[in-house]
Amino acid sequence: MTLSRAERALVTDWWLTVDRSLLGLILLLPICGAVAALVATPQAAIHFHLEPFYFAKRHVIAMVAAVAVVFAVSLLNPVQIRRLALAMFLGGLLLMAAALLQGFERNGATRWLILGGVFLQPSEFAKPGFVVLSAWLFSESIKRPDMPAIELSLLALAIFLALLVRQPDIGQAIIISGVWCGLFFLAGYSMLFLPLLGGACVAGFFGAYATLPHFANRIDRFFGTLGDGQQMTVAAAVFRDAGWFGHGLGEGFTKTRLPDAHNDYVFAALAEELGIAACLFLILIYALIVWKVLRSAFREENAFLRLAITGLIMIFGFQALINVAVNLNLLPTKGVTLPFISYGRSSLISSAVTLGMILGLTRRSLWPDPAPSRQSASESGMEYGWRSRSLEAEENSMLASSGESRP
Repeated sequence: MTLSRAERALVTDWWLTVDRSLLGLILLLPICGAVAALVATPQAAIHFHLEPFYFAKRHVIAMVAAVAVVFAVSLLNPVQIRRLALAMFLGGLLLMAAALLQGFERNGATRWLILGGVFLQPSEFAKPGFVVLSAWLFSESIKRPDMPAIELSLLALAIFLALLVRQPDIGQAIIISGVWCGLFFLAGYSMLFLPLLGGACVAGFFGAYATLPHFANRIDRFFGTLGDGQQMTVAAAVFRDAGWFGHGLGEGFTKTRLPDAHNDYVFAALAEELGIAACLFLILIYALIVWKVLRSAFREENAFLRLAITGLIMIFGFQALINVAVNLNLLPTKGVTLPFISYGRSSLISSAVTLGMILGLTRRSLWPDPAPSRQSASESGMEYGWRSRSLEAEENSMLASSGESRP
């Protein structure tokens, strides 16, 4: 298959404008994920009476697809990313509702659908869409105070949280709430709202504890009041026994006592076989990705870009932080996966979309912007820090058809 001239130009522009050091860090994650699949999935396959590397092979195939998704999404310009986000959020909400009606239950939660023989967790795809949509609404509230942007954002948050709690998926609800609050204050709203938002979060936590037995059981296990916290205790003990370099690849034995060693507790499985040094290396990759993205976000003058990039990396960073904290027995079990490392195709593709959006939104400009001023360009919705050749051609075509010339 050969690429057309326009496609070659698009790929060339992408290579010249993408943050290549960030791209390199991101591409390390699929490599680490493939190693994690070899470490953690054989025991799960044996448990389900499958050949030992059944899940490992599927995970590696999904990794290849995820890398393709990162590349494809990063080719989009900010307007296209915003449209994709809206479609993902609305589609995700519809599928979440369908999962509650026709999905299946696992570990006390109803979060999954089977579409075309593939297990799908719709909330994973709604997450990046919600963040980008919220960032756009907050940025619009800055430019147009008369627009009910906050009200619309609160409505979207309420619907999303209601579906998450109904599943229930309290871990994701906590992440989404934290990201929304972060965007709210980054958009410039007064810190006087902090007690109100904090009180709402505390009330939501105790409400979930009082009404959701599954969530209450996890909290009680964490604090030792239920007496059944073996999985958390075993995972934490792995780090004490593994040492700096672990027991060797394929030599782990504690993971047989962890039902979710390939998913929620994959970090502990890695520690047992490859040691604390490997875990610190993985944490360093996550930290460098978060640091580079936040540095780019805070240098961005456009409000939408700044908020969208920050919100997306908050999702990515919070998810990694919570999973590691659960493995170290610092937080109760929440069912939050480790991005690109835990087994799970919905989570993997969702993380790929998130990182692809970040790469796309952080791309730099190739040429000086022809708009007379950044403010007027921003008001027209066309200036987002970079401009693709296809977008340039489309704009020129519109000007030509209207008989106008570019200033």
